[in-house]
Amino acid sequence: MTKYVAAIDQGTTSSRCMIFNHAGEPVSCSQMEHEQIYPKPGWVEHDAIEIWARIKEVVHSAMEKVGLIAEDIAAVGITNQRETTVVWDKKTGQPYCNAIVWQDTRTDAICNDLAGDEGQDRLREKTGLPLATYFSGPKIKWILDHVKGVREAAERGDALFGNMDTWVIWNLTGGIHGGAHVTDVTNASRTMLMNLEGTEWNEDILKLMDIPAQMLPTIRPSSDSGIYGYTTDHGPFAGQVPVCGDLGDQQAATVGQTCFSRGEAKNTYGTGCFMLMNTGTEIVHSRNGLLTTPCYKFGDEPTIYALEGSIAIAGAVVQWLRDQMRLINTAADVENLARMVEDNGGMYFVPAFSGLFAPYWKSDARGAIVGMTRYLTRGHFARAALEAVAYQTREVLDAMEADSGVKLHSLKVDGGMVSNELLMQYQSDVLGVPVTRPKVIESTALGAAYAAGLAVGFWKDISEMRQNWGIDKTWEPSEDETPRIDNYKMWKKAVTRTFDWVE
Repeated sequence: MTKYVAAIDQGTTSSRCMIFNHAGEPVSCSQMEHEQIYPKPGWVEHDAIEIWARIKEVVHSAMEKVGLIAEDIAAVGITNQRETTVVWDKKTGQPYCNAIVWQDTRTDAICNDLAGDEGQDRLREKTGLPLATYFSGPKIKWILDHVKGVREAAERGDALFGNMDTWVIWNLTGGIHGGAHVTDVTNASRTMLMNLEGTEWNEDILKLMDIPAQMLPTIRPSSDSGIYGYTTDHGPFAGQVPVCGDLGDQQAATVGQTCFSRGEAKNTYGTGCFMLMNTGTEIVHSRNGLLTTPCYKFGDEPTIYALEGSIAIAGAVVQWLRDQMRLINTAADVENLARMVEDNGGMYFVPAFSGLFAPYWKSDARGAIVGMTRYLTRGHFARAALEAVAYQTREVLDAMEADSGVKLHSLKVDGGMVSNELLMQYQSDVLGVPVTRPKVIESTALGAAYAAGLAVGFWKDISEMRQNWGIDKTWEPSEDETPRIDNYKMWKKAVTRTFDWVE
């Protein structure tokens, strides 16, 4: 009898496999980091072959830890770093080049050319997205235009494109031996090539970007009882398990937090920071710099949409303090270092390493540290870095409330940074609303598991999933209004110093 659902969470800095029981509790987890490749300023790449190798290792490890075999797993769900672009040879399974990561800004000139006289919002009505380096479509075009032989292979039908979900599913279900070349509506929407209405590839945009349609995957529901494919006897599960759940990481976290009602919202603190608000079956076009995106599609039910505020750098700033600046030894050290000081000492850190995402969408912005004096210490750097995450979230929340007309009374949070209690308290102080952390903070993996389990009847409906959600801790805002008024005003001033840096 199958007792568990597995989720493969392919993230920006690591891949992991988590196995969940019917109560939505993790029973096993294995995780491995992969290399971050920076060939030039503004370029960020991953080795897709290395990532697939890590996935095989973490699946095997997670299964072995609790003595499970393929027959114990009811279904497999995939969640992934969105927009990160892989193009590979379907005959050999080899990528033509490194994957171009969502943070990469090399397509800035392509986006400007595509915008032309009509501007950055030229495709927003159809796709919900501004023309920005963030999305997959311009990255595909860059590979076709710059990597020798890829365009010819694509026109022959030999080159396949996928975000990381497609790459993982193709390999899981057989790879060169008939692997399923599919994606779901949430990941397809992040290419800038899919119509929001109807959720199919837009032929006019494909022509605009000169992308052959035959290299694109088939768009499927996020939870699909039709099954994308089955794992193979020679794959990491060493047996045949249905692969039938697929959600981009932020949509997966929304599902994992059971934000199934219109107006419910969550914020995920990972490499970047991403707030999503469920808008139901209504497509709400943003007037305040947010994205309009599918939230999920379960089987034959209508697509559910969301407003999204995307922040490029959140946990990545802590990684930068650790790896590049050597101010801390581990990511967890940042909280203790920040607690050495009472405030930011007047310093504001705007980590626009990859430009500014929501609500500004300025790819020519770059990071800035302002307000520095001789008074400042390492502790102030740590504190300012954490505060930057809270201020960026406030900017997104303000935009979301303006677009939706919904006033949030509390915020559900998840992701690796929510274990940082100093940040969570400051987040509540800056927003002026309670911040709630669930018992299972790995909502991204849980959401992928829910999508897969729902497809095979492991969970019968969303009400069963709602019953699994529980509160671990809630932070209430301080009566001191300084963080949400005075400090936030100074942050907004600091952000303007990053504009138009790249000429």
